[in-house]
Amino acid sequence: MSQDEKTGEYIIEFQQHGGSVKVSAIDPLTMTEVSIVGPSSAGQEELKRTALQKLLYVMNKKEGQHAAEKSQPSEMPKRPGIVV
Repeated sequence: MSQDEKTGEYIIEFQQHGGSVKVSAIDPLTMTEVSIVGPSSAGQEELKRTALQKLLYVMNKKEGQHAAEKSQPSEMPKRPGIVV
């Protein structure tokens, strides 16, 4: 994935559920979608940033899986995860 694709446009959706907010982030190019749930007291920018970090993590992980199919598993570098 190129740097341009990582900084592209995303769709963000907020859904209020009582004291919580479900935030969905979607990449329209790959149709990859992730969701997080956070407290409604958290700011929208913080929730949006967290959802986008998770989306980028999932997209990078998928990219790594495609590379693993082409190479031996021992050649695959280990990547740290993001705590969401």
